[in-house]
Amino acid sequence: MHSTSTPSAIPARGMTAVLIAQFISALADNALLFAAIALLKSQSAPGWQLPLLQEFFVVAFIVLAPFVGPLADALPKGRVMLIANGMKFIGAAAMLCGLHPLLAYGMVGLGAAAYSPAKYGILSELVGPQHLVKANSMMEGSTIVAILLGAVLGGWLADHSVTGALAAIAACYLVAAVANLFIPRLPAAHALSRVSLPALVRDFVIATSTLLKNPDARFSLIGTSIFWGAGSTLRFLLVAWVPVALGIADLSTPANLSGGVAIGIALGAFAAARYVQLHSVNRALPAGVLIGLLIVGFAYVSNLYLAIAALILIGACGGFYVVPLNALLQERGHATVGAGHAIAVQNLFENICMLLMVGLYTILEKEGMPAIHSTVAVGLVVFAAIGLLAAQRLWGKK
Repeated sequence: MHSTSTPSAIPARGMTAVLIAQFISALADNALLFAAIALLKSQSAPGWQLPLLQEFFVVAFIVLAPFVGPLADALPKGRVMLIANGMKFIGAAAMLCGLHPLLAYGMVGLGAAAYSPAKYGILSELVGPQHLVKANSMMEGSTIVAILLGAVLGGWLADHSVTGALAAIAACYLVAAVANLFIPRLPAAHALSRVSLPALVRDFVIATSTLLKNPDARFSLIGTSIFWGAGSTLRFLLVAWVPVALGIADLSTPANLSGGVAIGIALGAFAAARYVQLHSVNRALPAGVLIGLLIVGFAYVSNLYLAIAALILIGACGGFYVVPLNALLQERGHATVGAGHAIAVQNLFENICMLLMVGLYTILEKEGMPAIHSTVAVGLVVFAAIGLLAAQRLWGKK
């Protein structure tokens, strides 16, 4: 569908600009979640509304899926990231000004939906296939550090002042937008021949069909979707699990524990960059299968330090599992439908999975299931899903 030349090495200046912009934006994203949770709690919202934040956030990814991929490929990706950060700022500012947290967080989701295909799609334009896993590892590593700091800062700031937290987060989005200006202006990867909405939908359907017909792309789409669905659900589980299992009632503790998962993902991403290449992606499967089992075991932990260790281990397995799958999809997508299209399709699959898994947890929470039992249920679902995927992948290779 398109062809672009790719450099043979990682360009330091271009990657640095991308990583800095991504770091600041991701830090704000993760701080905002905990600030929004604190705001809902301060408004005495029922507990089942907390996971609804994620539902409102991901709706934009699903509805806009046919359009954000072509946008990311039809314009310089650095400019797409700039526009998206501006949209995130508007959402955070609206929450600060009194708009209901669910609606305001949904507005931030609009910006995030536009941002994601560009931030990942630009990697395959900056580097060649032989460096793509390493570039992904750098992106994931910086993102995980941002998730860690964002969760910790968001929880800490929200415990002290929700208004102050929201103001600081809105400012971060502005800084991220400025950082986007320093990303090299690369040529559009996949110019559109038509710009009507029906044409964009058809274009997206064709891209989705093309990727699903490719065994590697299909495997990556399903595998990453399960992981991120589980990760999103685990964040909200921690908010309910910590008071029950550890007897700690503040918001900083679940935020810090989320940071433990982030540290683990960074470690796993580093290991994946060293030990897994595109031709050996199946090495990541055992780590993926372990994620669900570790979540089940974590549910029964009652010691803070054991909980931290368990979550770091869960994150490490996740990072080792998901980074090679991301790289595989980008390489296959770049060669067929364009990396932006591929990541947009991936976002659709991942966010449908998030919607379903967080929705399941919301139902369990509303029905009064104990947090420990809900955690076990999520772990078993993840184990079964990745286990079946791994079995199909390995069986299909024989």
